[in-house]
Amino acid sequence: MIRIVLVRPGSTDYDDQGRIQGSLSIPLNSGGVDEVQRMVPQLKNLGTEAVYCPDCDPALQTATMLAAALDVKLKKLEGMCNLNHGLWQGKLIDEVKRQQPKVYRQWSEQPDSVCPPEGETVGDVRERAGAAVAKLMRKHKQGTIALVLPEPVASIVRSILGHGELGDLWHACEEHGRSEVIELDAAAADHSGVWRGVVVEAHAHPADGKA
Repeated sequence: MIRIVLVRPGSTDYDDQGRIQGSLSIPLNSGGVDEVQRMVPQLKNLGTEAVYCPDCDPALQTATMLAAALDVKLKKLEGMCNLNHGLWQGKLIDEVKRQQPKVYRQWSEQPDSVCPPEGETVGDVRERAGAAVAKLMRKHKQGTIALVLPEPVASIVRSILGHGELGDLWHACEEHGRSEVIELDAAAADHSGVWRGVVVEAHAHPADGKA
């Protein structure tokens, strides 16, 4: 049995402003740094053995801080970079909702059917992230590892690990500084490459003064 601590990076200025980050490399703000620091005791108590992340901020900055605090190795994962939102990147979520209400609603209800302008689809991300998860599962058969991923790639990986539908990815993009523990059998993938993981713990690590 392996435990994966799926960590959403700490917040950035784009998060606070309600902007779409996508694959842009945006550093943590002071609130985000505080959120990451609040994650350390939980990951330490779980006996986290390694921290994985894609090679881009804010995930890389979050993972670097966690690995240093836990005194474990930081390892970069290919194929786990966030979904490229194309021309949406940098825009306010409310701006897309106002200018493209039909597409906004479709992304909420059926994200697999939408491709952001000049971006990539959920299916594209699912394919590359699925390959990265399979590689990770071959390497780790037991123990606890942390996987630091921004939204919406975190939700896509969560679904690959066998826990439910994608849900509203607009709402997911507002998630940061949170973690959840997923337990699964590293050898128990079905024919479609989905594992049968179970979320056993979920935690919010808000910055001071935030709910």
